[in-house]
Amino acid sequence: MESIVERFLRYVSYDTQSSEDSDTFPSTLKQKALGELLARELQAMGAEDAHMDEWGYVYATIPGNAPKAPTIGFIAHMDTATELSGAYVKPRLLQYEGGDIVLSAEKGIVMREEEFPCLRNEVGKVLIVTDGTTLLGADDKAGVAEIMEMAQHFLTHPEIPHGTIRIAFTPDEEVGGGPEHFDVPGFHADFAYTVDGGEVGSLNYENFNAASAVVTVHGKAIHPGSSKGKMINACLVAMEFDRLLPAGELPSLTEGYEGFHHLTDMQGSVETATLHYILRDHDAEKLEQKKAGFVRAAAFLNEVYGADTLELKLRDGYRNMRQKIEEDLRVVELAKAAMRDLKIEPRVEPIRGGTDGCRLSFMGLPCPNLCAGGHNAHGKYEYISVQSLLGCARVLIRIAEKAAE
Repeated sequence: MESIVERFLRYVSYDTQSSEDSDTFPSTLKQKALGELLARELQAMGAEDAHMDEWGYVYATIPGNAPKAPTIGFIAHMDTATELSGAYVKPRLLQYEGGDIVLSAEKGIVMREEEFPCLRNEVGKVLIVTDGTTLLGADDKAGVAEIMEMAQHFLTHPEIPHGTIRIAFTPDEEVGGGPEHFDVPGFHADFAYTVDGGEVGSLNYENFNAASAVVTVHGKAIHPGSSKGKMINACLVAMEFDRLLPAGELPSLTEGYEGFHHLTDMQGSVETATLHYILRDHDAEKLEQKKAGFVRAAAFLNEVYGADTLELKLRDGYRNMRQKIEEDLRVVELAKAAMRDLKIEPRVEPIRGGTDGCRLSFMGLPCPNLCAGGHNAHGKYEYISVQSLLGCARVLIRIAEKAAE
């Protein structure tokens, strides 16, 4: 029988990076290549109704043998982040005995223990790392591999009591589109879990409320030799706008329940400059205050430089799933109990981000987030241990078993 590591290494070989600049769904067709593979593998395992739909979602069912048990969904996303390439991933397994990890001697790329203290918990484990030129894709192909391991377990051991299990693999989670065409009524689950979290034992049912902002500055380009009193340099006005925002509310200066604004992209010239921001806060009222701060900064600069110098477009994103999950915490308590059965102490933490489960919870499918085991997501220092892959898969299996007891 194929190991979870072999599955994971195969999945990360597929370039499934999504795109924020696309107007198609999924945002990149290459995500469907992995979807087709997963559908075939689920069919070969014996899962029922395993298929990929027109939108690129993969669905499958493992029939239950415990009629009174709830129907549980397990969900992971197939796409990888936009910040770094997910093409030509060259994963490497190493027995970690401590210290720094040289990812690429040729390029001088080193994962230093001092910078990544999480490595101190990995001594004695087998790590899967990158070659320093791409991300690894453990976010969230680790979750995909763990769900597939769980599926294989129950399909090859039909004697183990469990309720009906529904599986879904989604596209475009990294660009906020994962739930866009998710068939919640057709999924027929009482509740679900996204398998898209951090180290083994992490469990999340709080996440940021999210918004985004696009600031466009319209300048006036005049020959610099005769521009006094005439030129408005859009780049400089854009920089001035950023300086008007609270200096302490940056991702690099915040943690826990502290929100932030984050400048993700900027481009411009004297004539036009554009800034893209994301705004995040666990408290919905505080997010509204952040948005109001953007409005005030734009209005002030329009007073200084003239009306319509600055255009501001604000857009709301996902919301904090806590509002929905707290209506019935049994889905959280089940996961905690399953982890404790495995001698894993659950760590309930707020997500400083979002998952498909955020929107799905508001679409009628309560969906907290479970550990997937990876570290340093969205970058070249991403890694996961073999032990974490196996540990997270065991958590999924135990949740399904526990629900049938």
